[in-house]
Amino acid sequence: MATFTFRAVDLAGVATKGQLEATNKQVVTEQLRERGLIPLDILEDKTAVAQADLLERFKRVKSYDITIMTRQLATMVASGMSLLRCFYVLEEQTENDKLKEVLSEVRRDVEAGLSLSTSMEKHPKIFNQLYTAMVKTGEASGMLDECLVRVADQLESAESLRRQIRAAMVYPSLIGGFALVVLLALVAFLIPVFEGVFKDFGGELPAITKVSVAASHAVTGYWYAILIATVVMIVSFVKFKKSDWGKPKWDAFKLRIPMKIGDTVQKVCLARWSRTFSGLIHAGVPILQAVSITGQTSGNTVVNNAMEEVYDSIKRGGTIAEPLRAAPVFPAMVGHMVGVGEETGNLDGMLDKIADFYEDEVAAAVKDPVRWWNRRIRRDFDVHADVQGLRQHQVVRPLWTLLALDARWPVNCTSTDIRPMGLRP
Repeated sequence: MATFTFRAVDLAGVATKGQLEATNKQVVTEQLRERGLIPLDILEDKTAVAQADLLERFKRVKSYDITIMTRQLATMVASGMSLLRCFYVLEEQTENDKLKEVLSEVRRDVEAGLSLSTSMEKHPKIFNQLYTAMVKTGEASGMLDECLVRVADQLESAESLRRQIRAAMVYPSLIGGFALVVLLALVAFLIPVFEGVFKDFGGELPAITKVSVAASHAVTGYWYAILIATVVMIVSFVKFKKSDWGKPKWDAFKLRIPMKIGDTVQKVCLARWSRTFSGLIHAGVPILQAVSITGQTSGNTVVNNAMEEVYDSIKRGGTIAEPLRAAPVFPAMVGHMVGVGEETGNLDGMLDKIADFYEDEVAAAVKDPVRWWNRRIRRDFDVHADVQGLRQHQVVRPLWTLLALDARWPVNCTSTDIRPMGLRP
C-alpha cells in the first residue's frame, strides 16, 4: 500500500485536498469518484514511501512462517477450497505482518486473473525460484497440493540444517569471545601495571616483553583507530563476499577450511543440492529448468558452476553423472549413484537417498559440538601451555629478574652462606 496526495473538486466547484492509501493511482481515482469528487492531481507521497521502505528493511519473514503457511495452503487446496478462499483464511491466521501483506498482494493478483505462480514470482524474497517452479508445475499437472507438500518438506529440511549449524557454532563462539575479552583485558589493564613496575626497577626488558608493552600502548592509546579499522575490515569483507569477484573465492575457501569445518560445509551443500534436485524432478519440473534452479539455490558458487556443466552436458545429449564425476566438489559416490538413478529411471529416489545420507552426516558432525571442541582443546593442550608459557616469559620472568637485581639484605643480617638471587659472587 502506498500513500497518495490528491487535489479534487466537488460538483459545486469547491476545492479539497488530502491523502489516501491505495495500491495505485487508479484506485485513488475510483475512491474519489465514489465520494463525488473530481480528481485534479494525484501524486505519490515520496516521504511516506521512503519511511515505509526504511521500516520494511527491519521486517523479516522467517522460513518457519513460510513453512507453516505452505502446509496450511496444501491442506486447504487438498480439501477442495478455492484459492481465493484459501488466501483469505491465510491472511486471517498469519501473525507475521510482512507475510500477511504479501499474501494479500498475491490474493489480489489472483483475483485479477494471474496464475498463483506468476503472482508469487513478484515476491522473490519470500517465494524463491524453487518455490515458484514447483507451484507452476503443480498448476500445470493438477497436483498443486502435492507440490506444496513437497515444498514444505524441502523448507523443513533446510531449516533443520540451519538449526543444527547454528547450534554447533554456539559453543566455539562463546569460547572464542571469552578468550578475546580475556586477552584484551590483559593487554589493556594488566600489562600497564607491570610496565610501571619495570620502570621503577629500570634495566633492559626482553624483546618479546617490549612487543607486549607496545601492543598495550596501541590498545589503550589508539583504541579508536583500532575500532575504525575493525569496522572497515568487516564492511570490506562483507562486500568482498557479495561481489561477483569475491564470492567464488570465498565459497571455494569455505570448502577447504581445516578442522573438518570445510568437510561439514561440503556435506551441507550436497544435502541441500540433492534434496532440492530431487524435489524438482519429483514434482515434474523440466530437467533443464530443474538443473538451473538447483544450481542457483545451492548457496555455493562452486556447486552452481558444476551444475552449469551439467546443464551444458544435457543440452549436448550427455548425462548428468558424467560432469558430476569430473567436479571435485562432488564425491565419487554421488556421481555413481546419480548414474545408477539415470539408468534405472529412479533419479529422484536416488537423490533422496543421497540427501538422507548427507543430512545424517551433518547431524552426526554437529550433534555434540561441545564434546568435539573439548577433544580439540585436550589435543591442543600443549599449544595452550606454550602460549601461557610465552605470556609468563613476557611479563613474569622480567619482573622476577628485576626483583632479583634490586634485592637488598636487611642491616642486621650477618649470614655469609646465603646470598640474594643474582648477587652471588
